[in-house]
Amino acid sequence: MEVLERLARAGVVPVVVIEDAKDAVPTANALLAGGVDVMEITFRTAAAAQSIKNVAESCPDMLVGAGTVLNLDQCKLAVEMGAKFIVSPGFDAEVVAWCVENNIAVTPGCVTPTEIMAAIKLGLRVVKFFPANVYGGLNAMKNLAAPFVGIKFLPTGGVNTANIREYIDAPFIHAVGGSWVCPKADISAGNFDKITALCAEARRAAFGE
Repeated sequence: MEVLERLARAGVVPVVVIEDAKDAVPTANALLAGGVDVMEITFRTAAAAQSIKNVAESCPDMLVGAGTVLNLDQCKLAVEMGAKFIVSPGFDAEVVAWCVENNIAVTPGCVTPTEIMAAIKLGLRVVKFFPANVYGGLNAMKNLAAPFVGIKFLPTGGVNTANIREYIDAPFIHAVGGSWVCPKADISAGNFDKITALCAEARRAAFGE
């Protein structure tokens, strides 16, 4: 199954912040147990690259990607470690062009018409919308979707179990991202059963499963 289809099927793309690479595989297994088979490991910590490698090598059922990718060096390192998709908080033409050229799924942050047009020019059809709650949420994306037919958004920021269904049901939403299903504190504390429960709860809220 194509990478972007996997993200859509999951509904929620966990934004995973890992401080210690030893926690990467247990976190991936906790997500899988909760019915979520995709994860975005962010480059906010020094453990990110090794964490991606650990999951890519040890969890064949998990589609692992890299988030908070700010430049081409991070992007290349993430892919080298086994990342199957790249997520950026903003639009970087160099990163997007490299990903497109190398057949790596990429969702850059695009919240303005100009940024969306730049993404379309490079062939993208799914973009990140971050932080969604700051830039107008569903109403903003609905209005942006009107002139940009076929573009879908992956909003992060302000999405949670209480409102995920509202987002998922919108035709212009591809999937949602968020860290609420795998809080950094619970990862560090080894509360993996809680992460499994949070993922299962989010899936039920999104799809009625």
